[in-house]
Amino acid sequence: MSLSKELLDILACPKCKGDLRYDEKRSILICERCGVFYRIVDEIPILTPDSAEQFPEPEEALSQREQS
Repeated sequence: MSLSKELLDILACPKCKGDLRYDEKRSILICERCGVFYRIVDEIPILTPDSAEQFPEPEEALSQREQS
């Protein structure tokens, strides 16, 4: 299930308050300005500054997490 458009319209990066881009396939929200992404767990965006992970290679980070 995907996040609603209404929710996506109001979400912002907790670091810079900029726009987030939703990647439904990976279940992440991407802040291109900060170069980080935030995971979505059980349809809940985890938007704390400490939960940010480096972007532009979320595939690698996601693969490493899945293997551990």
